[in-house]
Amino acid sequence: MATETTGGTEAAGMPQLEFSTFPNQIFWLVIALLAIYFILSRIAMPRIAAVLAERQGTITNDLAAAEELKLKAVEAEEAYEKALADARAEAHQIVAEAKAEIQAELDVEIQKADAEIAAKTAESEKAIAAIRESAAESVKEVAKDTAKELVAVLGGKADARTVTAAVNARMKG
Repeated sequence: MATETTGGTEAAGMPQLEFSTFPNQIFWLVIALLAIYFILSRIAMPRIAAVLAERQGTITNDLAAAEELKLKAVEAEEAYEKALADARAEAHQIVAEAKAEIQAELDVEIQKADAEIAAKTAESEKAIAAIRESAAESVKEVAKDTAKELVAVLGGKADARTVTAAVNARMKG
């Protein structure tokens, strides 16, 4: 409901919606918006832009550092793989050299053993030949003595030369 005052006409309702005060409200609205715009554009926006630029720079620097570290890691891995391959090759070479050295020492020892065996075999053959010779001589002596005794037992007499000739003839075959 509208109420009238005695001095003039006033409409009931909100004063902000009164058409007669619109130009004044629009003026102050524009002034307030311009003040907010200038405050934001001169103070807040440069600070926000600086923070954003700093963050972008930090991100860019971090990405560049990460890429550099990645390259260093790849280089370190390649160096590690090369060192590992070199170490394996060196180990194989050392093993091959050790095998060759051991084989050479083994060959020398085998040659020494073969020489010792050959020498002992020669000595044994000499000893066997000597034993055979002495055995042959002993057999001849025993054969001579046995022949003499047999001839004597049978009642005959045989001289040493005849017995020796008969034993030698029989020994030769």
